[in-house]
Amino acid sequence: QVTLVESGGGLVQAGGSLRLACTASGRTFSPLAMGWFRQAPGKEREFVAAINWSGTSTSHADSVKGRFTISRDNAKKTQYLQMNSLKPEDTAVYYCAASLTIHGLSMTPQSYGYWGQGTQVTVSA
Repeated sequence: QVTLVESGGGLVQAGGSLRLACTASGRTFSPLAMGWFRQAPGKEREFVAAINWSGTSTSHADSVKGRFTISRDNAKKTQYLQMNSLKPEDTAVYYCAASLTIHGLSMTPQSYGYWGQGTQVTVSA
């Protein structure tokens, strides 16, 4: 069993920055593929960013490309989402996700077997 705990959400003004962190616990080895998704009120959960097991390959949604950066530290079993130039439309609950079976990138929620509890990010205009 893997437990994912997120931190770093909060309230920020447009143009500001936040860094989300997601730490895995409960197993002796690191998760493989990891990713971030978000869900705004009344909308479906959407892909934000993904990173492969070694951290050498990443993918970002077009809506956040150039502003958000995903990274990971396997020694700490932690992935990060650095969010810069935040916009009001980035307001959502952000979820981290992890897979113990997929090594590469995945942009689909169904690929991930483990999810964090979610952290609220609110960007004011």
